[in-house]
Amino acid sequence: MGSPNKPQRGSHGYWPRKRAASPVAKFNTWPDVDGEPRLQGFAGYKAGMTHVLMIDNRAESMTSKQEIVVPATVIEIPPMKVAAVRTYEKTPYGLKALTEVWADKDKLDKELARKMSVPKKKSERVLDEKGVADVRVIAYTTPSLVSGIPKKKPDVMEIRVGGKDIKKRLQYALSLLGKDIKVEDFTKPGEMVDVSSITKGKGFQGVIKRFGVKLLVHKNSKHRRLIGTLGPHYPSYVTRNIPQAGQLGYHQRTEYNKMVLKIGTSPDDVNPSGGFLHYGLIRNPYLVIKGSVPGPVKRLIRLRDPVRRTSDGMKVEITYLSRESKQGV
Repeated sequence: MGSPNKPQRGSHGYWPRKRAASPVAKFNTWPDVDGEPRLQGFAGYKAGMTHVLMIDNRAESMTSKQEIVVPATVIEIPPMKVAAVRTYEKTPYGLKALTEVWADKDKLDKELARKMSVPKKKSERVLDEKGVADVRVIAYTTPSLVSGIPKKKPDVMEIRVGGKDIKKRLQYALSLLGKDIKVEDFTKPGEMVDVSSITKGKGFQGVIKRFGVKLLVHKNSKHRRLIGTLGPHYPSYVTRNIPQAGQLGYHQRTEYNKMVLKIGTSPDDVNPSGGFLHYGLIRNPYLVIKGSVPGPVKRLIRLRDPVRRTSDGMKVEITYLSRESKQGV
């Protein structure tokens, strides 16, 4: 009889498991794109999930060109606003902020002052392409337009301006200063995007739920939901790969290559009967993404050009989008 073999249960792929520093996910990497200047990211708020019937556009799938049912996530994406343009220079230690230009205070929403100190006057600096290695805009969301989000304070983030020519990228970024930007400036249906968000927080949990380790046998003394050992006698400390109780959830996670199924401006085409659970009705433009995304409803969802692109734009043909009640009635 062969000896039993049981792989270790639970993932140690992310460590340390601690709470995210901010509810706004951060991107450390942006892919390079050619062509005319354009925005490489956007953000919205998760409304809920539904399902769609679509024609399978995967050439190598067994159900290619047939109608299939896929789950989908609906994200409400009101217009964002550009508050400033920031340039970076290249140093031996990575990119370093070079200079930035802010829009006139009169062109910015007054709710931005809830989040940060806004310059009173428009910057008089002149940005040129000398020494500039990267161009980004400082944009913020407009949650006051979203009825499902109980806050007015905007979320502020950096969005890279992609393109081949630094001078054109700089001119394009300055043309957006103080103006609204829409999701159509970033992507279109059939394109792939990376989705990043903060997962649902579950608080302080034990090792059974946190790592999925096996329950101890029923003959064990006093406890069953603890690990059997904290490791060997030497080294004389608890190593980092020993599962222990602690924070579970509220971690930043990024999912790659999620397909954009639809971008719509008419909320009636997607609002279910009675609204989305724990969210309500969508009243702004929306985006439908194939599959699920991290985080609970109302969470800020950040989108980015894919850094591991697996395919170019594909034709999306949706035959039905479910608007049935999500309340189980």
